[in-house]
Amino acid sequence: MSSLALTLLYLLAAVLGVVACRSLKLPPMLGYLAAGVLIGPHALALAQNSESVRHLGEFGVVFLMFAIGLEFSLPKLRAMRRQVFGLGLMQVVLTMGVAFGGTLVLARLLGGVWDVGWQTALALAGTLAMSSTAIVVKLMAERAEIESDHGRQIMGILLFQDLAVVPLLVLIPALGSSPDDLLMALGLALVKATVLVGLLLTGGQKLMRWWLTLVARRKSDELFMLNLLLITLGLAWLTELAGLSLALGAFIAGVLVSETEYRHQVGTDIRPFHDVLLGLFFITIGMMLDWHILLEQWALVLGLLLVPMLLKLGIILVLSRGMGATTGVALRAGLYLAQAGEFGFVLLSLTQQNGLVRPALMNPILAAMVLSMLATPFLIMYSNRIVMKLVASDWLQQSLQMTTIARKSIGTSSHVIICGFGRCGQNLARMLEHEGIAYMALDLDPDRVRQAAAAGHSVVYGDASRLQALVAAGLVRASAVAVTYLDIQSSLKVLANARAHAPQVPVVVRTQDDLHLDKLRSAGATEVVPEAIEGSLMLASHALALVGVPMRRVLRLVQDQRDARYNLLRGYFHGADDDTANERDQERMSTITLPPGAQTLGQPLGALALHALGVKVMNLRHGNGRMTPPDDGTVLAEGDTLVLSGQPAALALAEDRLLRG
Repeated sequence: MSSLALTLLYLLAAVLGVVACRSLKLPPMLGYLAAGVLIGPHALALAQNSESVRHLGEFGVVFLMFAIGLEFSLPKLRAMRRQVFGLGLMQVVLTMGVAFGGTLVLARLLGGVWDVGWQTALALAGTLAMSSTAIVVKLMAERAEIESDHGRQIMGILLFQDLAVVPLLVLIPALGSSPDDLLMALGLALVKATVLVGLLLTGGQKLMRWWLTLVARRKSDELFMLNLLLITLGLAWLTELAGLSLALGAFIAGVLVSETEYRHQVGTDIRPFHDVLLGLFFITIGMMLDWHILLEQWALVLGLLLVPMLLKLGIILVLSRGMGATTGVALRAGLYLAQAGEFGFVLLSLTQQNGLVRPALMNPILAAMVLSMLATPFLIMYSNRIVMKLVASDWLQQSLQMTTIARKSIGTSSHVIICGFGRCGQNLARMLEHEGIAYMALDLDPDRVRQAAAAGHSVVYGDASRLQALVAAGLVRASAVAVTYLDIQSSLKVLANARAHAPQVPVVVRTQDDLHLDKLRSAGATEVVPEAIEGSLMLASHALALVGVPMRRVLRLVQDQRDARYNLLRGYFHGADDDTANERDQERMSTITLPPGAQTLGQPLGALALHALGVKVMNLRHGNGRMTPPDDGTVLAEGDTLVLSGQPAALALAEDRLLRG
């Protein structure tokens, strides 16, 4: 097969595998693995695990480590130090210790394929300690669980696992040395790593900032991208030249770039290379898997699948409980992290390259790791049922939490439910308090909730994306729901729950930009407020005022821009002091209250065909004060107030039709 034909085969397999996984709502990584298994020498034999493709896949690991280094943040580590250096450190150390001892015991008792030295046992223990950051974080983000109790514990463990890969990348190649030279190799590797990392991190940060600034000033995207590839691959080559691994140099490159102001641009630019090349790496891993092993040695594969998963689950459960988490939270963290990880494949591949693991043991381990990753989405999907079934206290804990929320909101009606009590949520709460409007805020940060509640704010601990929490907060009695955080998946959950159980309650959603505007509106959002647009409008208004544009015209220009984006702000209510000489064709808003003798009382709103006049009904306030979104089937009653939007002539016709029929 020619190089072009081989490349097309890999691309076709990758596309089909990812499409299938996307259709099943599974992580793309599983599609790459499945594609590699199918086209590999042990299945359809369409492609061999060629050396050139394997080297190309190694670049995927390089960019993966660069991306991990790019996310390395000392403030983030300090903020999560208890989870990272407490729970995460103990998980890696304890898992490696138990796995190391267990492997040596099996080597002594069983012999045969298990007849391995302590070097192999240590390398395999490091492989076992890793979990899949890519799969778990993606699924948690989709389920809006990253800020939950178990989500913070999981993120802390995953963060330390990413850091633990770095010394393992130094250690495993040294373990492959001959027994006589092992001590010397370990010491030399440690010295090399210390000197190289020290030089790069002490003087390298200033040099990196200076160099990136120099390149960025040329204002060439092509040059910036070429420079980025040069830095990443150059430092990877430098560490390999020093007898260390490519991945270590890439990690250091990422750390150096993360300390500059270009980290976000670099992260965006490097993403395509990272995703495509990492996909090739997982295809090569899948090609190494011999599916015949699953049939011939199914008992061994099953044991290598279940024992490590149960071991990690048990260790995380015990450690998490020891650090004060409830049994339900600890069990969820264990279920989410029981699988093998992408760094496990990296370390296993490095172990094989250094001759530390025999092919007879390599294939069963690889098969078990792939199966554990395939099982992860289903474990996470059914984790709540598993926890509820096994931990009776978790149901009680959730019930108590819902009771606390309900007790706070039980005497409240026509209030605003604020989802998220960060800066945006707190500003909204202050404005509501100023207007004398009741509110109930839900937030998942226990420290923030404790401090805000002590200050007298109506805020409770709860997950706003869960229906039980919204119902307990008085969803059906609320006058509005405001989603103040930027998590789109969680916002969609809030919208789905609100539309299904309280469709009359309007929901306002905050977003970063207008990328998901249509999706949120189609999901039922009454209004979507993009931060970036509002920021740009404020910037434009200040700039126009400073260059001498009259303030009245500035306000009109800003209002026109808002009219184009926000239904509820379309037009505005004109007063007697408005200068309307040149605004006869401008859209505005008007309110009409139906008096006792109105001819349209008892008629459905749709029968009036106000839209034919060029008028839109923005909102409807009933005589009892209840606000409802306009609907063609709404029957008009005495005292109803309609908020209309349109041009002056059209509004006059609409008013005449509403009052006289």
